[in-house]
Amino acid sequence: MKGKYIQINHPVLQHKLSFLREKKTDSSHFRNLVHEIGGLLAYEVTKELELETIEIQTPLVESAPSKRIKNKPIVVSILRAGNAMMEGIIQMLPFTAIGHIGIYRDKFINNTVEYYFKLPQNHKNKMVLLTDPMLATGDTMVASIDRLKQYGVGDIKVISILVSKEGVEKVHHFHPDVDIYALDMETELSPEGYLLPGMGDVGDRLFRTKDFE
Repeated sequence: MKGKYIQINHPVLQHKLSFLREKKTDSSHFRNLVHEIGGLLAYEVTKELELETIEIQTPLVESAPSKRIKNKPIVVSILRAGNAMMEGIIQMLPFTAIGHIGIYRDKFINNTVEYYFKLPQNHKNKMVLLTDPMLATGDTMVASIDRLKQYGVGDIKVISILVSKEGVEKVHHFHPDVDIYALDMETELSPEGYLLPGMGDVGDRLFRTKDFE
């Protein structure tokens, strides 16, 4: 199976993205938008999940056929910014189990460093929704997918907001089976590895670890 880049151009999502890009959007509004976008993207990503028919009792009849998701995916957040998208996803998909990966690219050693890794106990062969708002150089994403595959998960679907062409190509070079979903592909990367025009440092804007005023 060949992985794809899927850009979601829904007008509501593109409208919300414009406020994420805007410098004057405050941290509280920015955080809420990332939550909302995470949930709406999860709705799109999971539209082909397999259903099974079960019998339920309604207020009016003893038994009626109904459909439920057969194989529930798990959500894995790349810390720290991925947590904001994850919150929106688990609101949309409250039945999911949650994992976390703490990993970053260290510019001094020119490599990725992992400091935390925790998956749900029942993760074997499970679809993973891997969340990080921005896919820039692709190094952190590739390292995260490497680790997930070591643990025997099923299909991996990356859910981002903005991506770079270089990042998508790098992920597909090392992991050609992974689908990547996002709202836009940016035109370039800054020398520091930030997406341009982008939306700044997502972690700092989410958690107000820098003063933007």
